[in-house]
Amino acid sequence: MSLIPTIFGGRRSNAFDPFSLNVWDPFEGFPFSRSLANVPSSAAGETSAFAYTHIDWKETPEAHIFKADLPGIKKEEVKVEVEEGGVLQISGERRKEEEEKNEKWHRIERSSGKFMRRFRLPENAKVNEVKAGMENGVLTVTVPKMEVKKPEIKTIDIGRS
Repeated sequence: MSLIPTIFGGRRSNAFDPFSLNVWDPFEGFPFSRSLANVPSSAAGETSAFAYTHIDWKETPEAHIFKADLPGIKKEEVKVEVEEGGVLQISGERRKEEEEKNEKWHRIERSSGKFMRRFRLPENAKVNEVKAGMENGVLTVTVPKMEVKKPEIKTIDIGRS
């Protein structure tokens, strides 16, 4: 049973598939298209939600800590760099799985593509001591902070004038 006439692309919805979101996308094929429809692997697109990897940034008294969820990515596929001027750059790429000769994909929902995020670090960051680690698909970048020297206060005794 077709919910969309075949003149609009020939896709058919499956009423028994709870994940079926087949809708006609008039902008399909345009570079900015974000169709909700099932997309064959050849048209899945290299730029995706993965390209907008979310990163948490928290500050502790000792350091700035960045955490990024990067499931399915090996640490060798991620780059952490500090550019001149104190800019932290986290980048990488998740490659899509290649289709084997006798395989038929029914749905592709995991995103693939390149990502890059940049953050201007505060002046108190020790950019020469940045450390990064990856465990269970979570990248943690720790940027230590310089100790803030408290101004020395000299107490002056008040005498008679």
